[in-house]
Amino acid sequence: MKITLDNPASAPQPLSPYYSQVARVEQADGSALLFLSGQIAEGDTLAEQSRGVFETIDALLRAHGATLADVINIRTYLTDIGRLAEYGAVRGEFLTGTPPTSMTFEVPRLFRAEALIEVEVVAAVPAPR
Repeated sequence: MKITLDNPASAPQPLSPYYSQVARVEQADGSALLFLSGQIAEGDTLAEQSRGVFETIDALLRAHGATLADVINIRTYLTDIGRLAEYGAVRGEFLTGTPPTSMTFEVPRLFRAEALIEVEVVAAVPAPR
């Protein structure tokens, strides 16, 4: 098993130098698991921030040969769980296949005061053919 920590140049860069955005765990058969750090995005509304988050997640996955269809687990942190439907509508635009396993939490705040949402995912990348 090989583990690589990465901040792909083709994706938005992390907001801090103290973490990596992707942990890639290579399996013996050539497949891999991708663990993405929690992502936040700029925007005035929850919908804008949610779109930005999924665009960043998509870029990080693509840098490692994966797509949003490869997401097997998603964890969402909202500062207002009452806005779950608003987030869900945007999520549905990006995750269009069989839904991954999921957990959603309400939190009092995130590490940036203006952040309304943070999302982290795990993706399974099939072995090359």
